[in-house]
Amino acid sequence: MDPVQILPLAEIGEVTDGTELASVLNDAASAAGTPLLDGDCLVVTQKIVSKAEGRIVSLDPDDPAARRSLIETESRRVLRRRDELLITETPHGFVCANAGIDQSNVADDHAALLPVDADRSARRIRDALRARGVDLAVVVSDTFGRAWRNGLADVAIGVAGIAAVVDLRGTQDATGRNLTVTEMAIADEVASAAELVMGKDRGVPAAVVRGLPAEWFRESSVRELVRAARDDLFR
Repeated sequence: MDPVQILPLAEIGEVTDGTELASVLNDAASAAGTPLLDGDCLVVTQKIVSKAEGRIVSLDPDDPAARRSLIETESRRVLRRRDELLITETPHGFVCANAGIDQSNVADDHAALLPVDADRSARRIRDALRARGVDLAVVVSDTFGRAWRNGLADVAIGVAGIAAVVDLRGTQDATGRNLTVTEMAIADEVASAAELVMGKDRGVPAAVVRGLPAEWFRESSVRELVRAARDDLFR
């Protein structure tokens, strides 16, 4: 396997409702001296996608009732409650804290909602860049907590042009043993790798992951990562 590079895209500027993300990301890559190439995977944070798609709403941080109401509106159902923390299932099928609503890196008294359809968001960016002559994949990432483990990690909430899951069942491991259950969450791993050069405190809302295996690039959907309730022992 070739070496994998992770290249931050920092000089993007302020993103607002209607910003054409493909254009500003393409310009940022060129300005950084690392223009986008065929076979790259562009990882874009949920925050700038939500800003560009007008998914920013007013929310008084000192009004817990309004916050709870907004969380419930953005949820398919509430799974657990503990004080002000709600664990919910979103309309996308994600199980996460507070329906993914986030007040970091937005204006005071505002909150960012998840994109309505982050697969579609990823496809729009990918299609616009393909129209510019660059054939790459796009992952929309967000920061989630994880059951059974402390700490946060970035995961994929939308994908275009790259496998969300790579199924290794039926192949052999390095010792020749047949793999029977191994499915790799490739899009999550790419999102988490990209976060190493982004981070909430650095003002870097996108990154390029370069050098991924060609066989991972295909049409896909984040739905591949969402475990059905019938297969979930914890719901």
